[in-house]
Amino acid sequence: MIYKDKVGFVGLGNMGHPMAKNLEAAGIELFVFNRTPEKTEDFQEKSTICHSLGDLIQQVDIIFTMLSNDDAVYAVYENLLQHDINGKLFVDMSTVSKETSISIAASLAAKSASFIDAPVAGSTNPAKQGTLLFMTGCNDLLFERIKPYLEIMGKAIKHLGDNGMGVSAKLCINYYLSILFQGMAETVLFAEKLGISRSAMMEIINESASGSGASKVKTNSIVDNKFPAAFSLDLMLKDIKLAIDAGAQLPFSNTLLETYQGAHNAGHGAEDVMAIIQYLKETQRN
Repeated sequence: MIYKDKVGFVGLGNMGHPMAKNLEAAGIELFVFNRTPEKTEDFQEKSTICHSLGDLIQQVDIIFTMLSNDDAVYAVYENLLQHDINGKLFVDMSTVSKETSISIAASLAAKSASFIDAPVAGSTNPAKQGTLLFMTGCNDLLFERIKPYLEIMGKAIKHLGDNGMGVSAKLCINYYLSILFQGMAETVLFAEKLGISRSAMMEIINESASGSGASKVKTNSIVDNKFPAAFSLDLMLKDIKLAIDAGAQLPFSNTLLETYQGAHNAGHGAEDVMAIIQYLKETQRN
């Protein structure tokens, strides 16, 4: 397939970097910007490194953003809105509130630009492999325009309706994952109390109806008790808070918030979300 658009990518963190690399590998004319310039260095051979958002916006038709939270998204888009963006298409893949996405979409529309919220399900390995799941909020025409580019980075793309619906779906799936990870951690710790090893318990989970892609991808961390961040605990805590703010006043909500906040306070925030098991083990001893 021939890709005619010039594409910008802003935010080359743990997720954004491999996603941008997949676009680059597909032969797209790519322009990248990151607040920390060191993360752009390995793009210099095949892509164009931009030294400011203003430099990037002048040269591209489509702009992908992959940022850490609502504040970072607002900061980047407030900058972008200072430039001539007439006719340009922005695709934000960050996990933020529905209100943030709708607000930014309106601000861009006022300057004759378009916006899609397209957060992803999946962590660093699916980002590298191009097997993410995209959840999109936009009109049908914009969806058809952006779909070929999302197909480079993902295995499935779900179109859920207008602006804000993509991020709404992302908050739902992360709410479910926060329950799953805590439940899995509690189950393994319970098994240990009964004399069953972590490795044996995870084999049982993975080979039974309770197994899932999430349980399988976290097995090594649980068994080895090592938690390098694929998706940090702090990011999950942020998403739990966003879900509660969006209306998840449900039986698990306060328990999840208490546990993940406690794990953050205990110093596990920068570790992988599965470090929740280490925090729960620590509280068992106290």
